[in-house]
Amino acid sequence: MPDTPRFLPHTTVATVIERSGQFLLVEEVSQGIAVLNQPAGHLEQHESLIDAAARETLEETCWHSDITAYLGVTIVTAQNGICYLRHSFVATALEFDNTLTRDSSIIDTHWMSREALVASKKPLRHGVVLDVIDRYIAGTAVSLDLVRHL
Repeated sequence: MPDTPRFLPHTTVATVIERSGQFLLVEEVSQGIAVLNQPAGHLEQHESLIDAAARETLEETCWHSDITAYLGVTIVTAQNGICYLRHSFVATALEFDNTLTRDSSIIDTHWMSREALVASKKPLRHGVVLDVIDRYIAGTAVSLDLVRHL
């Protein structure tokens, strides 16, 4: 049997941040279209998933956050054909840092209710965006003790 390349999905993190019924979302460009997403990004070498989630939230929104719970993992195959292993977290927004600048890939940030998100003319980056909000609303988040970094 010939050697085939090992399947290596991209590991990403995302945070669901809710404040008074509004969720913190980023507007970014994907495949040339402005879309809505949670603050999210790639795990970096030697970084824990929890640290990556806090870092990506800060880089994309300028919000310092406290990662408080885990919403689970979702396998997502994007329109570009890349497979992502997406770890979703719950976070609390602590403080907006006006000394920082958002990542250049972020057009804007928005606080939106679930209903406003569904009604928005801007598409979601992927269906997982609404899925993890619904899991959060349903109370399915679990302890961070399940997320280990040794």
